[in-house]
Amino acid sequence: MALQALRSSGVAFRKILSHFPEELSLAFAYGSGVYRQAGPSSDQKNGMLDFVFTVDDPVAWHSKNLKRNWSHYSFLKVFGPKMITSIQNNYGAGVYYNSLIMCDGRLIKYGVISTSILIEDLLNWNNLYVAGRLQKPVKIVAMNESPTLRSALDKNLKSAVTAAFLMLPESFSEEDLFIEIAGLSYSGDFRMVVGEDKTKVLNIVKPNIAHFRELYGSILQENPQVVYKTQQGRLEIDKSPEGQFTQLMTLPKTLQQQINHIMDPPGKNRDVEETLFQVAHDPDCGDVVRLGLSAIVRPSSIRQSTKGIFTAGMKKSVVYSSLKLHKMWKGWLRKTP
Repeated sequence: MALQALRSSGVAFRKILSHFPEELSLAFAYGSGVYRQAGPSSDQKNGMLDFVFTVDDPVAWHSKNLKRNWSHYSFLKVFGPKMITSIQNNYGAGVYYNSLIMCDGRLIKYGVISTSILIEDLLNWNNLYVAGRLQKPVKIVAMNESPTLRSALDKNLKSAVTAAFLMLPESFSEEDLFIEIAGLSYSGDFRMVVGEDKTKVLNIVKPNIAHFRELYGSILQENPQVVYKTQQGRLEIDKSPEGQFTQLMTLPKTLQQQINHIMDPPGKNRDVEETLFQVAHDPDCGDVVRLGLSAIVRPSSIRQSTKGIFTAGMKKSVVYSSLKLHKMWKGWLRKTP
């Protein structure tokens, strides 16, 4: 399994995890505090650590966490674990974030998502939010033996490869592929306009080619539609209409539906398969896929960021946004002669 390579033996991560209720189906750390990034996020030692905790029963987990870590929550804590879980599941991308928390001498942010909602996102790309983070190298700190979750994690990686293939030419480098994959969950993300460094995707990929290769190598070698020349770091794929149709038919359901919505003329009401067949023969197939991704990511990122104002509290939201804008400003200054 590709994700096996990313299991972490880091004592620091496990020590932080010990401060939280244990009932986790998956816990992972991600971002510039975990893997070195180029540009303004390069200060790995002092950077904020980002975590996602996946839980089977969010109400029970939040109930225990409120008792242990009452101060982590915004004013919403007074409404109790059921209200927190309702906000988590029903608004934004299904994640509840507590931000700017000091834990074991490190500044951390952690998001909580229900296992069922994560599995849906991994399989169908309903929001491509946590699923998008898991398409990039992460450090898995804890994971249970659920075959359903493991299968969904693998399917998410294979779907990322397929979507990237559709947006690439017939021949390309490993770096080209990993840049497309890393950029999937940023397609249409409004934070890339305000708050994030515009070269974020390149900064993620360039220092971490080996980690991306570790994550995707076996998937690429087993894919019948690609010739993977590992020594040269080059790939060749089938760009025939037949090859593209096969790829389009294996994309996650929500992306297929978005493509159908974009391409289906008013009143036609064509089924998804008919639309995907048309797109497979379209020279702009890759652009259509990119538009479909944007249609998923843009509303999801806006809703989740709006929710963050309430889950973090106004003061923390202002501080967190200021940190993001400062990082974007630093990136802009680096590029200015």
